[in-house]
Amino acid sequence: MPARDHLHATVRRALERDGWIVTDDPLRLKVQGRNLYVDLGAERLLAAARGPTLIAVEVKSFLGASDVRDLEEALGQFVLYELVLRRSDPQRELFLAVPEKTWRSIFSDALGEIVLNARAVRLLVIDPQQEVITRWIPSTPGETPSSSS
Repeated sequence: MPARDHLHATVRRALERDGWIVTDDPLRLKVQGRNLYVDLGAERLLAAARGPTLIAVEVKSFLGASDVRDLEEALGQFVLYELVLRRSDPQRELFLAVPEKTWRSIFSDALGEIVLNARAVRLLVIDPQQEVITRWIPSTPGETPSSSS
């Protein structure tokens, strides 16, 4: 199993504070004998009639020497996990968890805008000090954009 990201425990606590039940830590994906590990699997019951909302969360701190290189690696991992999840667990939505600092420095600028406008990734933004989710992009899973937090 790969090493846990610096913010792993913080993201887990933020999800739990937001009402999510962490069901897998890590979430294992198998493809013909190969194992891949998404950092967290979680569920939340938003509407009893619809059943649980399922998510997978890959945590990235973006602590490398180059934020562009960190973005390249995170997007590559996100795309791979997304493709595998579509086959093995299609009801589960994948999110990339990043700290608020990364949101402000990368995803709020022109490069991040290109990534988000292409819907290449879904983000879960964390305030590491408060251990809370500050935003879901595009919106909280299972909710319509007008009812998201």
